[in-house]
Amino acid sequence: MKQIIALGGGGFSMEPENPLLDQYILQQSMKKNPKICFLATASGDSENYISRFYQFFEKQDCQPSHLSLFNPPTRNVESFLLDKDIIYVGGGNTKNLLVLWKEWGLDNILKKAWEQGIILAGISAGSICWFEQGVTDSYGDGLEPLQCLGFLEGSNCPHYDGESDRRPSYQQLITNKKIKPGFATDDGVAIHFIDQEIHNIVSSRPNAKAYKVYDDNDKVIEKELATNFLGLL
Repeated sequence: MKQIIALGGGGFSMEPENPLLDQYILQQSMKKNPKICFLATASGDSENYISRFYQFFEKQDCQPSHLSLFNPPTRNVESFLLDKDIIYVGGGNTKNLLVLWKEWGLDNILKKAWEQGIILAGISAGSICWFEQGVTDSYGDGLEPLQCLGFLEGSNCPHYDGESDRRPSYQQLITNKKIKPGFATDDGVAIHFIDQEIHNIVSSRPNAKAYKVYDDNDKVIEKELATNFLGLL
């Protein structure tokens, strides 16, 4: 069973006092004490980001670790990653993430991990990267389409409600055929895929949503998808 959990925003890095999405990720491993490894490549392996990962996950029932490509813990990165139950990818610059992963062969290692049943999860850049294409601000000036790993079909746009230019930019790119139709997620929402199908959509915020966005005769269609709030109303 191949699983990817794509967070539009939220988790320990955006909602440190709200554990709902990260606890959901841990629960999907079906293990009492899963091994979870953080990849902070997109942030340049920010020490602060890695520290915040440990601050949260060391308090959970799991075995946290991280892989830094700037200070790797081992020469055998493949064995290190394939030993994990969950691989969690942080946010940052998606283009740099993809370039570094390709240079290190992580693109192929992560595909092998996915095919072997290791859960792949991530926020923002760590959500975009799994799709064929994503909407990114990696270039520093505006939002652009980016070719990604292609594990999941279509495109992805995180922070749909969290950044004012995300929604209009994504819709315009789809209308202009510059990016494939796909899925948009508000901050606090995660789409859980099994193989290519949506298994579940969950949120840490009561009103946060996910959307299927596509073009129909040059008119953009935004279809709200059923989202399950993980908290108590």
